[in-house]
Formats: sequence, structure tokens, C-alpha cells
Amino acid sequence: MGIRKAVVVYQQNPNPTGSLFLSALLALIPLLAVLVLLGGLKWKAHWAGLTALALALAVAVVGYSMPLGTALNAGAFGAATSVLVILWITFNAIWIYNLTVHSGHFAVLRRSFSSISDDQRVQAIVIAFSFGALLEALAGGGGPVAICSVMLIALGVDPMKAVALALIADTAPVAFGGMGNPITVLNTVTGLPADQFGAMAGRQVAILAVLVPFVLVFVVDGKRGLKETWPVALVAGLSFGITQFAVSNFWSYKLCDIVAAIVSVLAVVLYVKVRQPARSIPPVIAGGSTTDSRSDVITAFAPYAIIVAVFSIAQITAVKALLEKATYKFPWPGLHITNAAGKPVATTYTLNILSATGTLLFVSGLLSLLFLKVAAGKALQIYGQTIRQFSWAILAILAVFSLSYVMNFSGQITSLGLWLAGTGAFFAFLSPVVGWFGVAITGTDAGSNALFGGLQVTAADQLGASPFLFGASNSSGGVMAKMISPQNLAIGTAAAGLVGREGDLFRKVFGWSLLLLLAMCVIAYLQSTPVLGWMVP
Repeated sequence: MGIRKAVVVYQQNPNPTGSLFLSALLALIPLLAVLVLLGGLKWKAHWAGLTALALALAVAVVGYSMPLGTALNAGAFGAATSVLVILWITFNAIWIYNLTVHSGHFAVLRRSFSSISDDQRVQAIVIAFSFGALLEALAGGGGPVAICSVMLIALGVDPMKAVALALIADTAPVAFGGMGNPITVLNTVTGLPADQFGAMAGRQVAILAVLVPFVLVFVVDGKRGLKETWPVALVAGLSFGITQFAVSNFWSYKLCDIVAAIVSVLAVVLYVKVRQPARSIPPVIAGGSTTDSRSDVITAFAPYAIIVAVFSIAQITAVKALLEKATYKFPWPGLHITNAAGKPVATTYTLNILSATGTLLFVSGLLSLLFLKVAAGKALQIYGQTIRQFSWAILAILAVFSLSYVMNFSGQITSLGLWLAGTGAFFAFLSPVVGWFGVAITGTDAGSNALFGGLQVTAADQLGASPFLFGASNSSGGVMAKMISPQNLAIGTAAAGLVGREGDLFRKVFGWSLLLLLAMCVIAYLQSTPVLGWMVP
């Protein structure tokens, strides 16, 4: 008869110091480390991520009395999760882009966008904001940042500025990215209707969407750009924001970014055909005077049309059910955790082989080979080159996800959330900040909602506020941290050939992240008062 090994169960204590304020300060150490190392000391993202992970492990073990083995296992769980929800998506998105480059059709795509306008300020809006929103809606996972930054670089934009533009633009669509995955996650962790969360988020980020094109124009050309190009920015922002609001409230939150992206592109194209903006900067011509055939243009856009088709088919109920049959869920070995109330914390790993976003992108890439006429052997070689392209960025992504899971499972995240919730009615202002911190450490809005969605609803119940307002604010506030998350900085610099300069990029976008976050905090707070309370469903 064998001897059964005792199961080690860790119970979270969100206030290990006896003072919630001190416990929150303790939990802040890893997050502050990331900000200081990247922004102040110019460390590379993977070293900053690994250092913050080491600090999170130390805080978990020493400050929160988490067994070392459990803490390390939590980090391993986080790293394993990032492979499926980030790396698998990003590799396949960039692989499709690299296939178009190899076939020569990326140049056609670039010239097609350039034909809309030879003004870099307009190109930044069309590519980073509108086209980027379409990519975010379909897949997310860093793909829009990588693809849009490379496309802007090919049009003559400085690499560092191109990545900054792509990061800043990847804000308004993120709350509904990956076919509305962040909103779906809110439903999963709270049990409340996803449509209500989606409607509320649409009443927040739609306002933000109007502002983003103006920021992009300013980054490209400063005050002069705003003076000369503000009508185009207004057309892009209003068309996107109004459509995003309407579709998320009256149709489907899963489709709102796709429709909004297409409407905003069409609106800008129609406007510039009637009236080009005043310009005191020289035009940029991409690809010389080459005239592409209609067949070449269709082929260039084919991979993205295929992505739309594949993801749309995957949403059909019968198809979705068939794909889900290849989904395997199992408890992560050796990870047994309960919350402060003694209830088990979910430590289930979901391996959705066929329905995963990355898998659907991979299938889209295989189908694209037929249109791009790339041989299977060459496609495999390009895939290997794609993985090598990310090099140290892979380590940064693994480290950051490990960091987030150690902080979450140890109770550090709960400490921060409870302390903020203790601010009373002012929590409505701080609610987006919670989501911002969540995305800063996980790199995804869905990850932030998984961490803090339940906490936001609990705080709303305690304060007598709308759970949909606080839950949506978590998602809407989180999007502003996409541009400063170490994993997204790593993806952007890898795509632009700037690996090692994540700190420079961080400083370039950090101010915009805080400014847009402040705007969202004001919006959320006013929506908790009679001033804008009528906007809450």
C-alpha cells in the first residue's frame, strides 16, 4: 500500500501586514519595478520582466507566506497560459504578414493604403487606427502593433515613431478585441450578462475613439499637424466611435470593432477624395509610380479577407460546437489555492486546440498560401524565421505572464483592489486605474478582466453602484495600458528591429497612456453621478 503525498493548499491572505495600505504598498513593488526599470533605467523588457517576476516571487513567499514551490508553480502556470493566448496568436499573425512580404504582396498592400493619401498623417490614421482596429478585432495579441508598425515604417515613418503610433492607436478597439473576448471574460468571471458589459463599454471607449486620431496626428506632426489635419482626424474618430457605440449597444459587441474599422476607413477615403488636408510637409510616395493590377490588389487583401471569413465561420453555432470538442480542461498539477474565504481558486488550464484564436489564424495562413502562391516548404521556413524574429521578446512575454499569475494567486492583486475599493464613491474614478494596472502586468485586456472583473463587481455591490459600470470601466481603463505593457513593447520593438530599446519606447508613450487614462477616469466618474448617469444601462 503506497504512501499518499500530502496536498499543499495555500490560502490567500489579502492583508498579510495587518494594514491594507501597507499590504497594497508591498504588492505594488513588482509593478513599480517594471515602470522604473523600463522607463527610468532603460532596461530591456526581458530583464525588467524577469526582475519584476523575482520580486513578485519574493513578496509572495516572504510577505504573503506562499510556499516557494506553489509560487514557482503559479509562475509556470502563467508562462504556459501565455503560450496559447499570446505567443500562438502573435506568431501566426506575424507569419501571415511575413508571407505577404515574401510573395511581394505586402508592397501592393502598402501602395494601396498610400494611394488613399500620400500624407503621413492621414496614413497614420488609416493604417494604425482603422486597419489596426480591424486586426485587433479579429485577433489582437500584439498582431496589430507588429503589422501596423512595419507597414508605417515601409511608408517612410521613423521606426520608433511608427511603433509608438501603432501602440497608441491600439487603444479604442482593445475592449472588444479578439471578437469581444475581454467582454466575454467579464461574463465568465462575474456571471452577469456579457451584452450589458459590452453596451456599457461601448458608451465609454466610443468617446475615447474620437480622441485617438487627434493624438496620432500630433505624434506625427505636432501642433502643425493638428491645425492642418484635424478634419480628417474628426471624420475618422467620429465615424469609428459612433459605429462602435451603435453596434455594441444594438447589435453585437463581438462585431462592433470590425464594423467600426470598415466604416472609419470608408469615411476617411470618401473625405480625402473630396478634400485633401492642407499640408506643409512633403508627400511620401510608397513604391514609386508602380501601378498594381486589380488581381494583385485582391491577392494582397486576400489574407485579411480570409481571416474575417474563418473567424466568422468559427462563430456559427454548429461549427463552434464542433471546434469545442477538441477542448481539454484540466486542473494545473500541484496548484491548490483557496481565497480568503476558503473557497477554491480556479487553476484550470484550458487547451482549446481547434477554437483558439491562434489556431484560427494558423488556418487562415494555410489558406492564404493558395492565394499568395507560397510553397509549403518555404512557408515552413518563413515560420521559423518569424519565431527567431521575436528572440528575447518571447522571454519577456513569458516573464510578464508568470509575474501576473504569481501576483494574482498569492493575493497581491486582491490587496491592491481592496485598498482601492476602500476609497468609497471615489472608486468610480479609480476603477479604470485597476484595469490599467491589470493590463500593464498581463498585457491583455482579457487578462485584466479575468484578474479584476470579480473585484469590480464586488466593489460595486458594496458601494451600491452599477456592476456593469465598474466592470466595463475595468476593460475600458485597461486598454490605455496596452501601450506600456512589457510584452507589447517587446512585440513592437521585435517587429521594427528595435529589440533592446523598449525603455525608449516606454518613455515615448507613457505620457499618452496616463493622459488617456485620466480622460477615461473622468468619464467613468461622471457616469457614476447624475451628470452622465443616464449613460449606464
